[in-house]
Amino acid sequence: MAVLAGHFLLRDLPKDDLDKLASYARAVRYPAHRVVFHKGDPGDGMMAVISGRIKIRSYSLDGKELVLNVIRPGELFGEIALLDAKPRTADAVTMEPCELLVLERRDFLPFLADRPQACFHLLTVLCQRLRQTSQQLEDALFLDLPPRLARCLVRLAERFGKPVPDGIQIDVRLSQQELAAFVGMTRESVNKQLAAWRRDGVVGFSGGIVTIHDMAELRFLSGIEDEPGGAADGP
Repeated sequence: MAVLAGHFLLRDLPKDDLDKLASYARAVRYPAHRVVFHKGDPGDGMMAVISGRIKIRSYSLDGKELVLNVIRPGELFGEIALLDAKPRTADAVTMEPCELLVLERRDFLPFLADRPQACFHLLTVLCQRLRQTSQQLEDALFLDLPPRLARCLVRLAERFGKPVPDGIQIDVRLSQQELAAFVGMTRESVNKQLAAWRRDGVVGFSGGIVTIHDMAELRFLSGIEDEPGGAADGP
């Protein structure tokens, strides 16, 4: 129940309500790199991440992967289809072994009906998602690779960064192909840009882990040095 109580969507609920909601949820475990649901699958519920990380992805018509989000422990995903009962809008794939809580639509919507505060919180989640998607679209349409990749790394650091002696380490393992999928560019282009930033002492990249050595310079390169906050801290 802790993962439900800790999420801002539900944390204002009385303990009795949380207990009731927890009684509806079921825990499931997935190995790494397993599809939780595909785009187009029926939208019959949402999930809360207890442990591990989930990649939300889609594909272009020519088969190019685009990573839309990474969902961390304590966050929810699948809420859009939960509300409108329409097919899933993207794939959800485990990036590492994961434990999830599944809340079925048939249980959660009647629960929400009597709890307007939770409904307002859910609207906030959806607004965050919309803002994030809009920003990604603008970046993809109007920015060249260097600022686009810089923005991606800054926002990942704001969500997953942890201080280390030589900077800020993004505490999620990403291949160069996955980084390329975040920014909609080729792996070769991302590799070339990371190598240039490594030579300049801006970032380091080893074993799928990015360390930002000069956050001020990366923010300058991203063009968002004065932007408050970062990527939406929601599912």
